Amino acid sequence: MRFSSPPNQQAYYEQVWQLVRQIPPGKVATYGQIALMIPPPMGVDFDSYKAFSPRWVGGAMAACPDDVPWQRVINSKGEISERAGAERQRLLLEQEGVQFDAKNRIDLKKYGWNDQEGDSKSSQPQLL
Repeated sequence: MRFSSPPNQQAYYEQVWQLVRQIPPGKVATYGQIALMIPPPMGVDFDSYKAFSPRWVGGAMAACPDDVPWQRVINSKGEISERAGAERQRLLLEQEGVQFDAKNRIDLKKYGWNDQEGDSKSSQPQLL
């Protein structure tokens, strides 16, 4: 089964934005990491969800409100995904103290967000 967008796109995006707002300055998370923090929508099996959900998170980041720190979401290689705004994303991350290596990658072990650090579990979004 192929899913180009979540069954309830707005509800899914709200869940993504709620999580991304919790990423502190100087930390990053991957699209897939954020996706796996949200349960699959009803009617979407886990394997399909795991395959498509990082793209859904990317869609949420492209449509996010101004109060969402979109720059803190990167790809699983520790890189900024190529698109318009990539230079701005790097600048914003560097201003937060995130460093890039010679291959333009971020060390996920050093800068990766561990959602256990804060109190995100108590405020994790519920499946709608």
